[in-house]
Amino acid sequence: MRTLFWTILSLGLCGGLATVRADTFQLIDGTSVSGDIVLFNDAGVTLRTPSDSYTKVVWPKFSQDALKQLVKNPKIKPFAGLFIETPPAQAKSVEIKVHEVSRLELPRKESLFAALLSSSVGFVALLLIYAANVYAAYEIAIVRSRPIALVMGLAAVLPILGPIIYLSLPIRKETETAYAQTGAEAHSYSVPGGAAPVAESIAAGGIHVAGAAGSRAAAHPEAQIFQRGQFMFNRRFFETKFSSFFSMIRRPAERDLVLVVKTARNALIVQRISRISANEAHFEVLQGTTRQEVMVPFADIQEIQLKHKDA
Repeated sequence: MRTLFWTILSLGLCGGLATVRADTFQLIDGTSVSGDIVLFNDAGVTLRTPSDSYTKVVWPKFSQDALKQLVKNPKIKPFAGLFIETPPAQAKSVEIKVHEVSRLELPRKESLFAALLSSSVGFVALLLIYAANVYAAYEIAIVRSRPIALVMGLAAVLPILGPIIYLSLPIRKETETAYAQTGAEAHSYSVPGGAAPVAESIAAGGIHVAGAAGSRAAAHPEAQIFQRGQFMFNRRFFETKFSSFFSMIRRPAERDLVLVVKTARNALIVQRISRISANEAHFEVLQGTTRQEVMVPFADIQEIQLKHKDA
């Protein structure tokens, strides 16, 4: 009796003694273990198997059924109950009610032109397109050397189609007109050798030189002609083609060259390019015996000739 008492006491101090009969417990790996529980603590359970051997099984190795079987013992429940999985709460079914909502009415089917006119934004867009059409006609009339009023009027009556008609026509050379300003009809240049100034008159066939200069015209290099439509007249064009005309003193080989700038109103004989901007150029022209600065927008220039002053 004394030996049995001390054995029971020592087992109680280590973690507790179970007086449960031999049971079989399923493990999570599919195997099972049988035996009597002789010791249990927070680490696991010590079993005495029927072969009178001891084996220790930790709590996570027990299956859920085995854990539920172990918690039936009130002493083991505080340890095994921590590893029992709680099934998720079943969600309550909620009835979904669909409410009627207000829907936007689809616009009725109509043509694109009518749809544009039906809204203020579309109407403004049509006005911008119409204005761009008339402005395009203005530019086409300048490039193709056609009457501006005629081309713009046709574009106003036949939008888009009118500018296309004139854009497909070939470029027509306009007849040169006389100078509008007084004293611009005759220009004089000093002829080498002390000869008298030579009068130049602008005729329908071009600029002709009277007197001794006419006999020397064949000796001068052929004039270079730059027409609108074939070249784009802008600041880069003048700086590239006529860079020598920006300086006060030109090289001897280019000293006798002049620029004939033709617009829809008149023709200017340019001695020098005094200033130039993004949209216009300022030319220094000779009128009588004085030099004057004339501003010409790039859009007004129809043709430029680079020629000898006596040609």
